[in-house]
Amino acid sequence: MLMKWMIDPEIQDRVDQLDIGFNRYGIDKFGVSKKHVSLFLSLLSKFYRSYFKVSAQGLERIPDQGRVMIVGNHSGGVAIDGAMVIASLLLDKDPPRLAQGMVEKFMNNLPFSSAWNSRAGQLTGLPEHAVQLLNDERVLLVFPEGARGTAKLYKERYSLVRFGTGFMRLALQNNTPIVPFAFLGGGDILPTIMNLKTLGKLVGAPYIPITPYLLPIPLPRPCQILYGEPMHFEGDGYEDDDMIEMYVAEVKAKIADLIQAGREQRHLLDDQNQTA
Repeated sequence: MLMKWMIDPEIQDRVDQLDIGFNRYGIDKFGVSKKHVSLFLSLLSKFYRSYFKVSAQGLERIPDQGRVMIVGNHSGGVAIDGAMVIASLLLDKDPPRLAQGMVEKFMNNLPFSSAWNSRAGQLTGLPEHAVQLLNDERVLLVFPEGARGTAKLYKERYSLVRFGTGFMRLALQNNTPIVPFAFLGGGDILPTIMNLKTLGKLVGAPYIPITPYLLPIPLPRPCQILYGEPMHFEGDGYEDDDMIEMYVAEVKAKIADLIQAGREQRHLLDDQNQTA
């Protein structure tokens, strides 16, 4: 009863529109629960709309149906950017879609985390899970920088570190278009000045981010998401490493362009606010 009371009726309506094969109990073949997604989104919406005031551009570039991989940059100490991307597709895209990500394996060691993540649609980061989602025509959310991305310091927040290549082979093997995106603001909401790796290992995490105010508590800073045009690549996923690296570099360059476009928009908005 408490969970039902916490769900926003408008959010429930958005979740009811999802093109997902929920059974009569509200559970799909992957264990995703309509009730948990509704509660998750009801909580996220407060942060998305009011706390971080996220603006999302280019949502129309994400197909309304069918498999697609959305690939973007990571920053901000913890995966708040991933949660906001998920919220953007559920709250602002018409029709709404559920982006499903590959959760870092260490998250399953945290109390209740594994069950909650899977019920909300976020599965353990295993290749077979990604293939199954794409074969079921879902939206797969990918951060090729992995934990290296969230570990960026504040001064590195707009940079891109090394991309993994697995996502590209996966896209080619499953004939999946890639929609690049840029997330801006992650480094501002959690301005990391150092990462404590030894302490992180004690709790089963890659690191613990440290901010100027010590605690990793997100600040209320505006964020942007810019989605680019879909990218299509030819191949079967068994190309040599040089070819795969070249394709990955193309995606990385598109994301860098989107980051730069977002920064220019921010500078323009700041100038307008100062003038006003």
